[in-house]
Amino acid sequence: MSRRKNKNLKSAVALKYHTKKDVAPKVTAKGEGLVAERIIKLAKENQVPIKEDPDLVQILSQVDINKEIPPPVYKVVAELLAFVYKLNRKYQGFPGKPV
Repeated sequence: MSRRKNKNLKSAVALKYHTKKDVAPKVTAKGEGLVAERIIKLAKENQVPIKEDPDLVQILSQVDINKEIPPPVYKVVAELLAFVYKLNRKYQGFPGKPV
């Protein structure tokens, strides 16, 4: 893997996973700098939980858009999804919160 030239440059990766349709989560957006900031802004505006993990972002940035994540990161991403599902259950029934 290549190292980023500017370590202070923000990076982001968005994932999508349909349990009944997908074998594994897919990368739906990725980028650095202004693109990363836009991904993060859209996530916040849509109440999508955000998890900061620079190492995972670096790995997932290597995955093409609309492609499944690689098996070596299944466990880490499963833990991330469990975190998101737990948040969603916590806020169910509250107006304006994710369901």
